[in-house]
Amino acid sequence: MPPARKKPRTYDPAKIRTAVTAQFAHIAEAVRELGPEQLARPSGLGEWSVADLAAHIAWIADSLAGGLARPPAVVAEISPVEWPFATASLAGKISEAARETLTGAPLPELFDRAATRMAEGLAENPGDRVLHLWIGDMTLADFLVTRTVELVVHTDDLNRATGLDVPIERQALAACTRLLADALAFKAPGGSVEVRIPPFAVVQCVEGPRHTRGTPPNVVETDPLTWIRLATGRTAWAEALDAAQVSASGERADLSALLPLMS
Repeated sequence: MPPARKKPRTYDPAKIRTAVTAQFAHIAEAVRELGPEQLARPSGLGEWSVADLAAHIAWIADSLAGGLARPPAVVAEISPVEWPFATASLAGKISEAARETLTGAPLPELFDRAATRMAEGLAENPGDRVLHLWIGDMTLADFLVTRTVELVVHTDDLNRATGLDVPIERQALAACTRLLADALAFKAPGGSVEVRIPPFAVVQCVEGPRHTRGTPPNVVETDPLTWIRLATGRTAWAEALDAAQVSASGERADLSALLPLMS
């Protein structure tokens, strides 16, 4: 008999809203302090400069506000755990939309405008409001969970490109880690491998023999930021193993064929 299907993970909507708003504010404050030389540096993301990355982060909040300004959809079509796979084909469209929306204004102005619009939109809409999105319609509460991924990942990108130490909200880091861990289990369902990302997530994945008690035969363990970098293609599996950032024991504990989940 197949194992019982697990219930989807739930998130505290109020905490997620607070985390998204606070993380965006951290980034906005840091971007205001960047000088021309820092803004011109490569971001590590294709041809984007740091300035391009910063503008994209402003667009994340601005586009959320834009979605809330449109008429609502009727029924949610996708859940947070499906979101990482729905975005893959839209990278070019998202990048183009960001350029069209944000061209011409200084970065501080872009961030101020986006923060104001996002705050107003969130104040006026409940979590069960269904947003009509390119990736598929989602409730506002679920979409905000995906915003923790965008903001945490790009905060890390910004820190690595500039040498800054922009803080990452613990609640945002937790939600980002958990969503990407659940996405791995969604992509490779099963119970033969246990992936541990303390202190935030433990998931089982990959078809094969299930363990019933004691230490499972196949275990992967890493820290949240390393996991996020693996899941989004910032770090390769072999690179993380060589640097002892990941421990993997057991013949099924090689996740290289499953990563990245999104890039």
